[in-house]
Amino acid sequence: MPCNCKVEMNGIPHPHNGCEFHLRKENTEHNGHHHPHRKTFDNDDRYEEEDCVAGDETVRYPDGSVRLRNPNIELMDQDILYHLALGSGSHDLVEMFGDVKFVCMGGTPKRMEQFAYNIMAEIGHKLPCGTTLQDISQFSYRYSMYKVGPVLSISHGMGIPSVGILLHEVIKLMYHAKVHDPVFFRIGTCGGIGYEGGTVIISDDAVDGALRNVFELLVLGKSIQRPAKFDKRLVRELKGLADPEDPYDTVTGKTMCTYDFYEGQGRLDGAFCDFTEADKMEYLENIYKAGVVNIEMESLAFAALTHQAGIKAAVVCVTLLDRLKGDQVNHDNQRC
Repeated sequence: MPCNCKVEMNGIPHPHNGCEFHLRKENTEHNGHHHPHRKTFDNDDRYEEEDCVAGDETVRYPDGSVRLRNPNIELMDQDILYHLALGSGSHDLVEMFGDVKFVCMGGTPKRMEQFAYNIMAEIGHKLPCGTTLQDISQFSYRYSMYKVGPVLSISHGMGIPSVGILLHEVIKLMYHAKVHDPVFFRIGTCGGIGYEGGTVIISDDAVDGALRNVFELLVLGKSIQRPAKFDKRLVRELKGLADPEDPYDTVTGKTMCTYDFYEGQGRLDGAFCDFTEADKMEYLENIYKAGVVNIEMESLAFAALTHQAGIKAAVVCVTLLDRLKGDQVNHDNQRC
């Protein structure tokens, strides 16, 4: 399958503050400036100094490459990444993806195609003459994947099951491609809790509908709970990118991840509803008091699986509406 992964890297900025997230905005981490109208959490004492990647020495090789926590993969003749239309035997994954540093995931194929073009302009990457961006996973008919230099832009679909399947295969892709120290991002949309549409929210924690900081999965009929942790240093560095001149607020806080868009998020407008508006408002106000600033449907699995793999990760979303003021999202909201 053709791939546009041979690139000139000269256009990539140097690492910022020791983080491998190449930032174009230098020296913007607060510098003592605060936007007078910006709603933000500035209490960095909440952050532990650990980088929140579990047991680096046990889940990554000394050179920073991904170590799979599954002995079965080594025994296989080839590993078929079915939902990506790739395979360790059918493709030279090191040649195609060995230079990847950042994996950016979002909900829809169109959104991630647009993101790929935006990143191309941002880092000054130029495709070889006569070529164009290609959806590497187009023949899977499930996810889309674009490669722009060291950046992968991948659609993850909607909800925990979809993003979970993708993460399993992308983590294995990083392993087979011998990628060193990859950083994963989810960029998407969400419903704000006390925050208007257009607010950028960086998740510093992911919790379920009962405010538990774990991802629960039934494996062979038994409940397995995996801690859902983000890399705290990466969260701080992303927060430091907020510019007082930005036409939107940037906040950090807990993200609630649900298994459903309607009842699971306390919406009154689904096909079924067995609670009152008063019940809904009491619940939303309680989670707001507990530090929840937004609701979506992927962050819990995203945090847990990347943490389990020893991969630095963060979630950045834009709010489409304030759930304390309503339930319905219209097409105008989606364009923000």
